[in-house]
Amino acid sequence: MKTEVNAFLNHLTVEKGFSGNTIFAYRNDLYGLINFLDRQGYREDWTSINSDVLASYVLELQEKGYSVTTRARKLASVKSLFSFLLLEGIVSQNPTEDLHAPKVGRTLPNTLSEDEVARLLEAPSHGTGPEALRDHAMLELLYATGMRVTELVSLNLSDINPNEGYVRCMGKGSKERIIPTHGMAVAVLRTYLEDGRTELARNGSEPALFLNRRGERLTRQGFWGILKGHAKQAQVQGSVTPHTLRHSFATHMLRGGATLRQVQEFLGHASISTTQVYTHLTNDHLREEYDRAHPRA
Repeated sequence: MKTEVNAFLNHLTVEKGFSGNTIFAYRNDLYGLINFLDRQGYREDWTSINSDVLASYVLELQEKGYSVTTRARKLASVKSLFSFLLLEGIVSQNPTEDLHAPKVGRTLPNTLSEDEVARLLEAPSHGTGPEALRDHAMLELLYATGMRVTELVSLNLSDINPNEGYVRCMGKGSKERIIPTHGMAVAVLRTYLEDGRTELARNGSEPALFLNRRGERLTRQGFWGILKGHAKQAQVQGSVTPHTLRHSFATHMLRGGATLRQVQEFLGHASISTTQVYTHLTNDHLREEYDRAHPRA
């Protein structure tokens, strides 16, 4: 059964252009399904799997305490797999057609206030050395562009243009986008390039923009640890993740007058419906401003 799953994953990689992180999630979900089927005695092929078997799988996920969001994602992976198997003629019917994913309520993303962002961005400047310059540049660039952390650590030197003030990044599905960058972020980035990266670099052929202390490309996990440290130093309350700065960028841009379509382009969202979640946050802000300003409120 893993043969077909691996063929499906290869299809997602080669033909759909899915990112490595997405493929990793699909693999975990579908290998989990195979483990379940193996325990149930289904070890031969996919043709013996019917909707009752898959309903039992969904029930087991619920009994194990998986969240609604996780169960919905795992079921979506299974549905995608069987659509592929049907298309390839491996199965003659799709047993997932009558399976319905649990409804997932849209949760509002966690954002920081502008004051919290300012404190966070300034935190690295209290340190010294090339790593402090790198951290300052990374945080400034992340908030200036709204990039995903994977996009940030994937940047190469050739992807930035300080003179023109823009960054080129490769988003989901290998879609390239150009994002403008404000002057302060450009200035911090120049300082890192001139005084920080030159000290971190040990290999002149390394293309990565942001390097770790070994002179290699910084990883997502490495950035996560850096961010947590600076958030603690800046005394920012609550959980701060790389996506928190992305959410904060989108919310603050909308509050500042950017259109939903513009923010969609900056974030690289395929659908504007994904971007619309931020309008709830800006509407809350407008309500607060109204209540504070109106004499009868």
